[in-house]
Amino acid sequence: MQISELAEQAGTTPRALRFYEQSGLLTAVRDQRGYRSYDERDLAVVRQIRSLADIGFSLDETRPFVECLRAGNSCGDVCSGSIEGYRRKLTELDAAIAELQAARSKISAALDAVDQHAGY
Repeated sequence: MQISELAEQAGTTPRALRFYEQSGLLTAVRDQRGYRSYDERDLAVVRQIRSLADIGFSLDETRPFVECLRAGNSCGDVCSGSIEGYRRKLTELDAAIAELQAARSKISAALDAVDQHAGY
């Protein structure tokens, strides 16, 4: 399939696909006319990248998942690098949640103090 077909099937843009290619996450084969050509494995790679991006993974963080797919696995989640990537992301999210909860507590306490001072 050509780049426009892949973009449509993956729910992205040709520009994003070219960026993935420049980043080394996607590899295109060129046909006789010089057009990029992709197959179903490339579609799986792009879908994996997009689904991980949707939950907060950077492009660089998707590399282990892409490598897992390129190694012949039907799913990019099953390799040790992918599992470690998930664990790192969970640790990051837990830290961010803790920071947000601490900030919320401070804001709530400030509001309580303002309410008491104003007689609400």
